[in-house]
Amino acid sequence: MNPLTRFATGALLALGATSATAGTAPPPPSAPTQWVASWQASPQPVWDAAFLFPTGIPTALDQQTFRQTARISLGGARLRVRLSNAYGSTPLRIGAVSVGTVPGATPVALSFAGQAGTEIAPGQDVMSDPLAVPTTDGQSVQVSVYVPGPTPLQTFHWDGRQTSTLAPGNQTARATLHDGSSTTARLFLTGIEVDTPTPARSVVVIGDSITDGASASLDRDQRWTDHLAMRLVVQRVAVVNAGISGGRLLRDGMGQSALARLQRDVFDQAGVASVIVLIGINDISWPGTAFARDQPPPTLAELQEGYRRLAQRAHARGLRVLGATLTPFAGALPGTPLDDYYQPPKDALRAQLNAWLRSDASPFDQVIDLDAALRDPADPSRLAAAYDSGDHLHPGDAGNRAMAEAVDLAALLPPVQADAVR
Repeated sequence: MNPLTRFATGALLALGATSATAGTAPPPPSAPTQWVASWQASPQPVWDAAFLFPTGIPTALDQQTFRQTARISLGGARLRVRLSNAYGSTPLRIGAVSVGTVPGATPVALSFAGQAGTEIAPGQDVMSDPLAVPTTDGQSVQVSVYVPGPTPLQTFHWDGRQTSTLAPGNQTARATLHDGSSTTARLFLTGIEVDTPTPARSVVVIGDSITDGASASLDRDQRWTDHLAMRLVVQRVAVVNAGISGGRLLRDGMGQSALARLQRDVFDQAGVASVIVLIGINDISWPGTAFARDQPPPTLAELQEGYRRLAQRAHARGLRVLGATLTPFAGALPGTPLDDYYQPPKDALRAQLNAWLRSDASPFDQVIDLDAALRDPADPSRLAAAYDSGDHLHPGDAGNRAMAEAVDLAALLPPVQADAVR
């Protein structure tokens, strides 16, 4: 199977693209539209204080407002947001929610079944009523959530790569929050959907910290999925990020395994047509480290079977599935409690897995060869210096851009058909 490492000439025609440009206004209300996932932050269970990394959030909120910024892929005439209590053990009471789309302007209140607030049962999420506020492609929106009573925090997204603000009282109607403190974690908000013109589809990228954006510049939308979204927006295709730092394919890590969260984070996304899979380096490298000191490493056969199961489930839903080779990581995380993350036998397993992914035995429709795109030609076990964030594991901004450019857009999605949009 040939790796996809170049932008293919004629990709716009191959995708049956419509002519639109980033930042254009949504169509008139009379145009045919559909709901499409335009942004996502996969929920994780909040871990206890004994874990290697701090959560970055308090253990509970009480009469406080949490405001966060999200940059959507596609805009539309209306939007709606998803709030989650995925790992809560008690009902989550939400007092008020607002959306701000214009800097400095008063946010607009959201409703839930016609009410200002809502209660979310343990293990569940809730979608807001549609809000008739137009948004443009690539626009940043602010979502503010007020919790009126004592609220234990049990669900979050640890590495948002975006500064959020926590402030006292109900400040959801304020343009600027007062007396706030900051964090880069996300709370409550796990998805934004837009009512956008047809044909429009979404691509979900499921992965670990490399997809989550670890080491990308803070508050600048420099994840590799952000760069991919910029390439696809002219074709009316959204990109939603289902990366979780510390995520693994076969086992739970700093969140559920990719196989366990596939339904929620991929299949349940509106308009999904394709999924990109970039996960497995933590499966290989966590065993023997402070994360999993006594855990045995996976075998090549176990990793292959995990990929097969994932691809089979996605294909059963009619989705196109692209797999990505695992990127180099020699010398990873020096000077940290995880400086044993890299070991030569682990890299040997990565090389075996990548060779299998490139072969005809791969279960994926196509392969994106990110290993080839990012490796140092003089030492293929290492990231090229220009693409290395400095920790020798996570790409920096330039590396994230190179990853996005390694995706052949013509092979990413099937032709637009009536039954291809779900």
